[in-house]
Amino acid sequence: MWVKLCCLLLYFLALFVLARVFEAVAWYESGFLATQLVDPVALSFRKLRTILECRGLGHSGLPEKKDVRELVEKSGDLMEGELYSALKEEEASESVSSTNFSGEMHFYELVEDTKDGIWLVQVIANDRSPLVGKVHWEKMVKKVSRFGIRTGTFNCSSDPRYCKRRGWLKSTLIMSVPQTSTSKGKVMLKEYSGRKIEVEHIFKWITAHAASRIKTIYNSEHLKEEWNKSDQYRVKIYLFANLDQPPAFFSALSVKFTGRVEFIFVNVENWDNKSYMAEIGIYKTPSYILRTPEGIYRYGNNTGEFISLRAMDSFLRSLQPEVNDLFVLSLVLVNLMAWMDLFITQGATIKRFVVLISTLGTYNSLLIISWLPVLGFLQLPYLDSFYEYSLKLFRYSNTTTLASWVRADWMFYSSHPALFLSTYLGHGLLIDYFEKKRRRNNNADEVNANNLEWLSSLWDWYTSYLFHPIASFQHFPFDSDWDEDPDLFLERLAFPDLWLHPLIPTDYIKNLPMWRFKCLGVHSDEETLETFADSESDSDSENKEVFSSDREVSEDDELSAFHGCSQGERRCGGETRSRAGKRRPREPCERKARSHGPAGDVEPDWSAWPSEMLHCTECVVCLENFASGCLLMGLPCGHVFHQNCIVMWLAGGRHCCPVCRWASYKKKQPYTHPQPLSSDPPS
Repeated sequence: MWVKLCCLLLYFLALFVLARVFEAVAWYESGFLATQLVDPVALSFRKLRTILECRGLGHSGLPEKKDVRELVEKSGDLMEGELYSALKEEEASESVSSTNFSGEMHFYELVEDTKDGIWLVQVIANDRSPLVGKVHWEKMVKKVSRFGIRTGTFNCSSDPRYCKRRGWLKSTLIMSVPQTSTSKGKVMLKEYSGRKIEVEHIFKWITAHAASRIKTIYNSEHLKEEWNKSDQYRVKIYLFANLDQPPAFFSALSVKFTGRVEFIFVNVENWDNKSYMAEIGIYKTPSYILRTPEGIYRYGNNTGEFISLRAMDSFLRSLQPEVNDLFVLSLVLVNLMAWMDLFITQGATIKRFVVLISTLGTYNSLLIISWLPVLGFLQLPYLDSFYEYSLKLFRYSNTTTLASWVRADWMFYSSHPALFLSTYLGHGLLIDYFEKKRRRNNNADEVNANNLEWLSSLWDWYTSYLFHPIASFQHFPFDSDWDEDPDLFLERLAFPDLWLHPLIPTDYIKNLPMWRFKCLGVHSDEETLETFADSESDSDSENKEVFSSDREVSEDDELSAFHGCSQGERRCGGETRSRAGKRRPREPCERKARSHGPAGDVEPDWSAWPSEMLHCTECVVCLENFASGCLLMGLPCGHVFHQNCIVMWLAGGRHCCPVCRWASYKKKQPYTHPQPLSSDPPS
């Protein structure tokens, strides 16, 4: 999880750097930045009209370019970024969908039960034509959708009783606006009563009703009273402008942030005395002023703070977020982090997608489960101070320059989803390349596995845990007592050839005891040199039989095994070659001692053996005697074997003793050697 989180943070950092590169390229090619102000005098009539439409100001009665330019200047400063966005939005010919209501319940659920939005519904009476034609209605839908106003069509033929109860006996237009200034308040329906069925007249009717919800101030005394008043609203945004009514985007935002932010329009058109405005720091109009308990913030001075619905909406969401906004943000981040598993996971393609689906399900489930106590926690009545301090932290952090850059980058990448997805894919491919390069040095089989091999291993894993009891994977210390395993009897009665072998990790092999077999006697130097020369030719070929992936032996152990295990033979015991190339059996310690040692029998040095191991001189895997210097390994049951022999046995999936069939990963009561009598020789 932490690896995916670090990869996601690196991706966001790459997006931030890439956005700065785009700004530098745009400045180099055009000579201006997105925050640079634009002189409306230098713009054409079409561009000025496009700006007014994006801000939501009517211009149907302004045929002259001068009047249109003055209206743009009265509504706010124009930046290069806003002009670019407005022109791109006009060029985009995307069709906006409109809802077709099926009946009363559908209409009530979407329109009357929605408390934080504006709806424009065209009602078509029975056996009547619509009030607005198809062409004009499509233009109206596209125009009002810029300001978050949703549209729909209700045909009375689908529910004539509801139309009669509402009094919709003729085709008309219905507008739904929240009635109160509180969140989730009542909704009022207004019917269009104008005579002119034109797009501009209908739009003026919509903006007039939306602007009626905004508190309007016409004189300095009222402004002073409102400025010094403390009420339930902690955040207020003022628009000081010389306009008849606020722009449509400002009115639409007042509906969207009902109960969170109070919108106030200060009409300074007929003001003679503006001294109080200077006292509170307002020296020019138009100005968008955000007043919080922490101070005054002038909107429009930082990067990405345009005079548009989308820019101000992201700004206010960062200052005064809802719980739903935080949940959606966490959902997006968690899923972006989960999709990193597609590139981090190595191996077969099917394996990648199986791991991805598993990660998506796990992360989203944990996210929803973790949000449930948070929602319950926020409902407690004693957490008002905690909630206020959290919002204060949001306001402090999101009024910085860095936060304005992040908001500008968010608007840029969200308006260019193809660029966002391509950069995410490129970042993922880079992660996949470095992860594959790192894992190839450790485990090449995992990286090069195909789909069929991985599905086979997945089926083995599933059936193993479906048909077999889960084995204990604990590393057993030899100084503790384990109880007899009750599952051993069932495993002994089972038919191992008819069941799949359980998948048991081989890590426990590292904890099995190892030591060297020694004889009580001294060997001559001639025998040592002769045996070393005879066995040197076979050492390289026999080294390949050791499973180094399951049992890692250090270089010092390998060197000592080469010189001490049967005087140069890597596979201890067994057979050695003579100078003529013929094989002869290796003699045990007792026979060697009698032929080369001093008088009397020489026995193995049992003092070097662990106390839990049974004394023996032969490996039952290769059926050869132990030679002096061989590396031995013991199992929990007490039986002893050549280290290479038993490692190959266990690595082949046979996790049991070759003699007694006791599980090689389970502890057994240690064997206690009987103490010899004083009269008996040691054995």
